[in-house]
Amino acid sequence: MISVADNHRVLLPVTDTPTLRECISWLVNEFDSDEIPEIHLVYIASWRGTDPRAAAEARRARELLDQSARFVEVDLEDRDMDGSVESAILGQDTRLFGPNQYAGVLQEYATTNEIEEIVLDPQYSPNGKSTLLQPLEFELSRTDLSIREAQVTRPSRRAQLRQDLSGARFAVVFGLALGFYLILGDPTYWFDLVTGVASATIVATVLGRISLDSNPTFPGTVVRILRHIVYVPILLAEIIKSNIAVSRVILSPSLPIEPRLTRMRVRVGSGFPMLTLANSITLTPGTLTVRASDADLYVHTLIPWAREGLFDGSLERWTRFIYYGREAFRVQSPRDRDDCVIFQGPEATEPLPGPLYPVEAQPDGGTQQPMTDATDVATPSTDSVEATTAEETDSSRDPDETLAGNSGTSADQESTDGGDSGQ
Repeated sequence: MISVADNHRVLLPVTDTPTLRECISWLVNEFDSDEIPEIHLVYIASWRGTDPRAAAEARRARELLDQSARFVEVDLEDRDMDGSVESAILGQDTRLFGPNQYAGVLQEYATTNEIEEIVLDPQYSPNGKSTLLQPLEFELSRTDLSIREAQVTRPSRRAQLRQDLSGARFAVVFGLALGFYLILGDPTYWFDLVTGVASATIVATVLGRISLDSNPTFPGTVVRILRHIVYVPILLAEIIKSNIAVSRVILSPSLPIEPRLTRMRVRVGSGFPMLTLANSITLTPGTLTVRASDADLYVHTLIPWAREGLFDGSLERWTRFIYYGREAFRVQSPRDRDDCVIFQGPEATEPLPGPLYPVEAQPDGGTQQPMTDATDVATPSTDSVEATTAEETDSSRDPDETLAGNSGTSADQESTDGGDSGQ
């Protein structure tokens, strides 16, 4: 039987999986017949409350929670048990990135409701990516929660592949792979057509289930593609303007070059939105995305003009337009939201984060170390003179004898050091 706390409260995160129904039945059957369980069903939001699609996503999540609650009630009735079920949607107020933040909202809910046990569906993933289950379990293991994985029948690898690789995903990845192949080859040559179809089939079969965050939909996917087409000339214009600005600085020594590492907290989701924004910043001369960590982008800027343009948030707004629609375009800039940090230079607002660079490779923001005095460099120390004299004296000795002597000295020295340390 499941080792539940004395209050018999259990937390079950849910998402639309093929094993959800079986997981609920397993959980209810784990309780003794004389217990009165209190099962909390939670759905972790992959959206923010201010997103244009938030209402529709929240409605689908609520429908799934209501359906899961009915499953719990039916199973309790079948066992003639008393019990209760609670449901909630978590994380709507902030955009969540990574398993550590998902685990954080689960722990916060469990602490608030005095829950000590959490059960995970083996197919559970908060944002539809199966690769997050094990990292989520690891993050939860670092909390005070007791973790159990429901003992349900998992689908076979072949069935899982068929489930994840829908026809829409296969078609989209196949079309993209074939189009790219034919652009590099000759679309009128039969050999390129045959090998292109074969290559695209392999790519779509192997990568179709991981290349897209979700199944393509109509008209949503088509609309996003059209928005991407609108965005291309806008991005090209930004690239041209940045090229001119950087070229002026390079050709005019009087203009300032101020390399700075910055951090910008963005309001776009993980996956393709973050990928689009990070790559757009990198494609624009004068700015380079160094790292993406949750909702933070660490960007190296070369000149003040590029840094100011980055903080104005033009690329962020256009990325929101592509994925969330026209309503999402109207958002405050990172500067107005106070979501910008400069790590280097006199205008730095925070110290440079250590984990970004090895200690010996930490950039100093352009400052130079003081020069060593020339006399210190030119004048050798007494120890150096003695060492040189000793080497000149031993130069007539056989190299093998010298090596053996040095080895013995080193061994004696190590022995002495060991004795000293033992004392």
